[in-house]
Amino acid sequence: MATSPQAKAIMATGAPEMPTRAPRSLWSDAIRRLRKNVAAVFSIGVILFFIVIALFAPLIAPYSPITQTKNNSLRQPTWVQSDNPGLNGSPEHLLGTDALGRDIFSQLIYGSRVSLIVGFIPQVIVLLIGVPLGLISGYAGGRVDNLLMRFTDIIIAFPDILFVITLTTALRETFLGQAFNGLLLIFTALSIVGWTGITRLVRGQVLSLKEKEFIESARAVGVPTSQILFRHILPNTLAPIIVSVAFGIPGAIIAEAFLTFVGTGMRPSTDINAPFPTSWGAMLLDGYSNLSSGPWYLLFPVLCVGLLTMAFTFLGDGLRDALDPRGE
Repeated sequence: MATSPQAKAIMATGAPEMPTRAPRSLWSDAIRRLRKNVAAVFSIGVILFFIVIALFAPLIAPYSPITQTKNNSLRQPTWVQSDNPGLNGSPEHLLGTDALGRDIFSQLIYGSRVSLIVGFIPQVIVLLIGVPLGLISGYAGGRVDNLLMRFTDIIIAFPDILFVITLTTALRETFLGQAFNGLLLIFTALSIVGWTGITRLVRGQVLSLKEKEFIESARAVGVPTSQILFRHILPNTLAPIIVSVAFGIPGAIIAEAFLTFVGTGMRPSTDINAPFPTSWGAMLLDGYSNLSSGPWYLLFPVLCVGLLTMAFTFLGDGLRDALDPRGE
């Protein structure tokens, strides 16, 4: 009578052979832990919602955000009844109108474009500057490391927001300050002061990785330095980089809103076809100027800025926990 492989294993070892499971990779394990984080998953949904709103703004917005309507200014939201019948809400303007008769709901929709692009584009520039400098500084060491770190310390020494305000004010009337309604200047200013943190983060990771056995082995067999940096070291630093970017995006969104609120940020647009006609920061400024007429015009952009930045913050927390190899 033939004996099955399982029976042979039982006779040889006295115990049934247990099935083996392939070990999960770091990224699949991180995704599994991230899915268990309710706040992070909800935040991803919020961020995707704003992205969809921004991409399809012309199809969603009922009006142009810069179109002014006569005798239709400072109307309250639909559900609010004012003492002045001329300011009562109307079904045509769900969230009311501003002092120039522009639809607030449409402005909120188009304003999401500015906040998202200001959140993402500077972070891309920060990565393009900070990651290579951190890799070179940490791997080269010696004088190169000392020179790059002293230059980084000089940039860090400047107060970030004061430097950004000074730069955006000084260059506001130049081509850089007028391109894309001032957004290009905001990208530049935020990137100049934003790359230092990622540089120091990557340098610290490289210093801990370059003495590892697999890096020593790669050097011993003659692997070029560029391949060691970008094929062996950089992939092992992606986890803290991703977390840093997730936390950096809400900071950039708040910085743009603040700069526009104090009058040194995005310029108001008069082009009806402009892709970025207004921003939540501009709405904050207008809402504050007309606060006596009601809190709604100020409240709505505050809620949008707060919700989006909170979503990125919770996502950053979730990514930090999920990408921690010592996690559950």
